[in-house]
Amino acid sequence: MKKDTSHINSLENEAIYIMREVAAQFEKPVLLFSGGKDSITLVRLAVKAFYPAKVPFPLMHIDTGHNFPETIEFRDRLVKELGLELIVRNVQDSIDEGKVKEESGRYASRNMLQTTTLLDAIEEFKFDACIGGARRDEEKARAKERIFSVRDDFGQWDEKNQRPELFDMLNGEIEHGQNVRVFPISNWTELDVWSYIEKENIEIPSIYFAHKRKVFLRDGLIWSADDEVVYRDDHEEVIEEMVRFRTVGDMSCTAAVLSKAETIDKVVEEIRDSTISERGARIDDKRSEAAMEKRKQQGYF
Repeated sequence: MKKDTSHINSLENEAIYIMREVAAQFEKPVLLFSGGKDSITLVRLAVKAFYPAKVPFPLMHIDTGHNFPETIEFRDRLVKELGLELIVRNVQDSIDEGKVKEESGRYASRNMLQTTTLLDAIEEFKFDACIGGARRDEEKARAKERIFSVRDDFGQWDEKNQRPELFDMLNGEIEHGQNVRVFPISNWTELDVWSYIEKENIEIPSIYFAHKRKVFLRDGLIWSADDEVVYRDDHEEVIEEMVRFRTVGDMSCTAAVLSKAETIDKVVEEIRDSTISERGARIDDKRSEAAMEKRKQQGYF
């Protein structure tokens, strides 16, 4: 039986409208790209929004240096195939310059350190709009944000002072020094993203599909044992399991899930039956009840 795609088509139309509004209202936008499924979806939407012309803004990756190798390989191949401009700024440079301090210990991560590198890059290139793949269903702090979310001249977000967005009217007017974070797929769910990937036959990194991997268990989560980036105690036994990653972030804070979903249709079925949020496997969100909100207030995406 043919699947009803009307809901996905409506979401696509809304996202394309937002992309075009960004190009029309801002002087120097950029698409923040991580190599994950959400930012890959944004690239497809941007290509569609401006076809047959080229995408009128660059992609930018804030590279922690602790990314999954599969993601970086896919990133480089995608931008080459599509002829897109890619800007990369590295958290390691911020560490070397003494702007941020490397964490240590079993829960150390560079995810928190990305904010400084991101804000420096926005200032360096004078970007006035940063497009990203955050969705309201991911986390409660993200559920509070508007599609055009204004940041002050320090890159900070005030969750109590946001503009109303009525009747799909998007107001991109900003004062000198301010910039806007834009969320074209804000109204999508994880299942919507996967359904769109399936419908559009979009290629994504192999890490999203079930595969055998060396892992170890900690705090009820499954961690990759393939790289020394992920801290592991001597007593934590390495085993081999069929796993996949529902979300792709810094290796040191992103856990895997047991899975047999080796194809997109099986992933869609698995997500449809899941009762756990995809960010349930992100340890950086568990540091405190308001971990994400505090990071966003400081300038995190």
